[in-house]
Amino acid sequence: MFRVKELFGGTLSLRNHNTQVNTTYAMIKTLNKLIELNMPKVTAIV
Repeated sequence: MFRVKELFGGTLSLRNHNTQVNTTYAMIKTLNKLIELNMPKVTAIV
């Protein structure tokens, strides 16, 4: 959660709790996608 707050801002400005949860999930999904793009593609050689 710390990374999400650092990258996307520290506060949620929406008043509705469900909207805050959905916004947080969207931020986390975006962060996971960015991390995935940065990971090297590794294949096992047997």
